[in-house]
Amino acid sequence: MSAQANREEMSAQENRVMALSEWEDRWQAGKTGFHRSEVHNLLESNLDKVVCGRNEVRFFFPLCGKAIDMKWLADMGHTVVGVEISEKGIKQFFAEQNLAFNEEPVPAIPGAKVFKSTDGTISIYQCDLYKFSSTVGGKFGGIWDRGALVAINPCDRQKYATLLMSLMNNDCRYLVDTLEYNPELYKGPPFFVSEEDVKNVFGGGCDIELLESVDAFEKKHKSWGLDSLTEKMYLLTPKAQ
Repeated sequence: MSAQANREEMSAQENRVMALSEWEDRWQAGKTGFHRSEVHNLLESNLDKVVCGRNEVRFFFPLCGKAIDMKWLADMGHTVVGVEISEKGIKQFFAEQNLAFNEEPVPAIPGAKVFKSTDGTISIYQCDLYKFSSTVGGKFGGIWDRGALVAINPCDRQKYATLLMSLMNNDCRYLVDTLEYNPELYKGPPFFVSEEDVKNVFGGGCDIELLESVDAFEKKHKSWGLDSLTEKMYLLTPKAQ
């Protein structure tokens, strides 16, 4: 896709803005069609490219919801830190995974809370993602971004990428899942994110490799007004200093 074509497609969505309260409203109303009831197939098929033989990798899940992928990775011996705005979503995760947890305030972020599994393997911060930082949660050896880059407001992508890159250890391996479709037909979220978009916001600090491109069109996407949808998986690694 040419730069001009990409700009024209993005223009259909570039001014779309969702407030945090709208996401909370979706959780309260049970409108969580973005949640998957099984481990993501593209995470399963590409996990070895993230772990690379390492043990006890610290994984970050931006806008984690109640993703069962967190429990799946914790059961392998890794540790997981997520950020999610909805307390309801966080509590549903621990309840559905039968995990006991403790709840604590986060002194560095007024009003924020962190929910920690009693075994210490999973911690989920309830806060605005942009108030999270490496000072609060440390840095990470792995990131799984499914439903985050495609959910944030398009105008915030550079701010988002800057934050995520600041959370990466030198050996971090970051999987990001994107969706491509005709944004003239659907206003999002999830939003259209092209390979050029990924390179524009992450290319200054990361090397970017396209790992997979799959036809992900399902019946539900017809109700969005779409006739095609492609899911792409990228691997991001910090550029050598």
